Amino acid sequence: MAEVIRMPRMSDTMEEGVIVGWLKKVGDVLEPGDVLAEVETDKATMELESYQEGVLLYIGVKEGPVPVNGILAVIGEEGEDYKPALAAADSQTTTSSEKVAEAPATAEAPKAAEPAVAVAANNNSRVKASPLAKKIAADSGLDLATINGSGDNGRIVKKDVEAYINKPTAPSSAPAAAKPAEANAPAVAPFAYGGNGQAAEEIPVSQMRKVIARRLGESKFSAPHFYLTIEVEMSKAMATRKQLNEISPTRISYNDLVVKSCAVALRQHPAINSSWLGDKIRINKEINVGVAVAIPDGLLVPVIKHADMKSLSQINVEVKELAGKAKEKRLQPDQMQGNTFTISNLGMFDIDEFTAIINPPDACIMAVGSIAQKPVVKDGELAVGNIMKLTLSCDHRVVDGASGAKFLKTVKSMLEDPIRLLV
Repeated sequence: MAEVIRMPRMSDTMEEGVIVGWLKKVGDVLEPGDVLAEVETDKATMELESYQEGVLLYIGVKEGPVPVNGILAVIGEEGEDYKPALAAADSQTTTSSEKVAEAPATAEAPKAAEPAVAVAANNNSRVKASPLAKKIAADSGLDLATINGSGDNGRIVKKDVEAYINKPTAPSSAPAAAKPAEANAPAVAPFAYGGNGQAAEEIPVSQMRKVIARRLGESKFSAPHFYLTIEVEMSKAMATRKQLNEISPTRISYNDLVVKSCAVALRQHPAINSSWLGDKIRINKEINVGVAVAIPDGLLVPVIKHADMKSLSQINVEVKELAGKAKEKRLQPDQMQGNTFTISNLGMFDIDEFTAIINPPDACIMAVGSIAQKPVVKDGELAVGNIMKLTLSCDHRVVDGASGAKFLKTVKSMLEDPIRLLV
């Protein structure tokens, strides 16, 4: 019997995936484990595998966004009539979407424009469109019959509705027929105009950027942040790093020293290695340090598992490998999960000091600045010091000021006398 393949939830924050391309075509014979397509999630580009054997009978969306549980394809026996199974699955998806769309409408007071919306929604139910496209059209009061679909067999998908909504219109003072020369103009103009009339380019928001905006917004406005900053004299760390790199199989970085110092300090200060769960606080027994990596689409945080039990060279190799995968968007979900503490380092950009937003479910994140030469007092005399600032962002629901200060003091002692990291 034909089986409908739906978009799986490939990460805990995923709401929709974007089909980058299909590696199989209709008519291909499939075995379990065969890769069907590449899917871009909010965190990485991942491979969609088949768990069935049979023939690929139908592809629903050749490329573009598909909501979680949206229909992707149908697999069955060669020559099988898959349309009944597809219609049943499409009906089930549409019913679920309509229930979600109708729920808030019943709670609101009637509005003057609602009859027009209702007519559009009724017309939309008879047009071939994805459930997400129908919901967006219904929310916007659009008639899908006026929108051209770019999907399979003219099916209207999310991007078609969004393009229609964002399509530039002529000023209201000019009659529609006054500019016949514009009939062949592209559907989306290269520039849009802001409220002040200046030209501005509009760039679609990636799945990753959407999730970053939502999660960090939730973190910033739900977790009461407070910040602690400490200065670290890095002269001994610089000398130790130079000596280590003479014998190390890999080139140790200052970031590796920071990761290791934090991991060792977290073992001594378990309150920092905690998570807020609403009605309880989880004290994490494992020390898994997330390292923020900047990529063009936003920020990814690969995780160094059991960082306190790894050597500096092991941390170096793992950070380089994971950072490389992050920039190629090839990180797997398990490589970005399980963090108990996060480090964000902008020192390589000559940033002296900054504050970072806590990366849930962590209770803290540490921002690392650059190393700068500054005048310091040593043994009562003025000297040149190599100063690095560390700023700890803390969730006050979990961490108190004294706890955060003690943790930073321990990290400072590790970096100012790095030999302690080797014992």
